[in-house]
Formats: sequence, C-alpha cells, structure tokens
Amino acid sequence: MPFPSSPRARSGPRRRSLLALGPAAVAVAGCTAGGADPADPGDGPSAAERRARARAARDSEGLVERYDAVIAARPGLAGRLGPLRENVVRHAQAFGGGRKASPSGSGSVTPSASPSAAVPGNDKDALAGLAAAERELADRRSKELLGVPGELARLLASVAAAGAAHVYLLTEGDA
Repeated sequence: MPFPSSPRARSGPRRRSLLALGPAAVAVAGCTAGGADPADPGDGPSAAERRARARAARDSEGLVERYDAVIAARPGLAGRLGPLRENVVRHAQAFGGGRKASPSGSGSVTPSASPSAAVPGNDKDALAGLAAAERELADRRSKELLGVPGELARLLASVAAAGAAHVYLLTEGDA
C-alpha cells in the first residue's frame, strides 16, 4: 500500500540542492575573501608582520654570529655547537634571513663573525654566554608572539621553544 503524499506543500530548495551548492558557495566565498582594496589582497603579510619577521631573522643571524665567534675562539666546542648553530641558521631562514649553514663541526666561520663579541677564555663561560643569549632571545620571542598574526606567532613560539632547548643543552646537557 503506497503512502499518501504529505499534505504540506514543499517550499524552498530541497536538501539535495543545498548539498550540491554548498561546496560551490564555499569556493566562491574563498575566492573573494580578500579586502575591498585591490592593491591590498588581504592574504599577504602586513607591514607589521614583515617588520617582525625581519627583526626575528636579524636576531637569529646575530645569534649565529655569536656561535661563530665562540667556535672560532674555542675550536674544541665546534662539535657540540655545530648542530645548535645549524638550527639557528634554519631559524633565520624560516624568518626570511639568507645565511647558509657551514658544515657542522668543520670549525669554519663565516667572515661576518662579530669581532665585538668577546668570548670568555674557558669553555664553561663561553657556553654560559651562548646560553644567556639564547635565553634572552627565547624570552623576547615568547613575549612578541602575542602581538603578531597566527602563522608568525606559531613560528615564533616554535623557535622560542627550540631556543629554550638550546639553553638546556648548553647549560645542563653533557653532550
């Protein structure tokens, strides 16, 4: 026995129609999510974000120079510091810096190593100086991430965490 049709007349679109149109509507909305100003597409970094990235890259490059100075003054630490230095180079590159890493443990120092960075005469003090620089930079980045947009904030948080790990390896680690 067939069921009688519903006495209520259907008005508006059917569920199948809405399901078919949903992805198309999302695609159209995604294509027009930019700002109203055609000169500002809305998906590029803001001037403040570009400045924050440039500052973070410079800070990482300055830290690489500190590593270079310590490695040049204390070649016996090159094997221990090489991997940490390479990480800092990658951090600078992630922020848009342009330094290249030298082979770890090679003891070769880029010519831009800062001569003004005084390296203490013993290994323990040299490591403590690097740890203090890493700690200061990680703390500063942790504070800065509150004022930058999402992706840059995540990058700053990640690099700050890596810096904190470097502090541990420089002060507590016996590797």
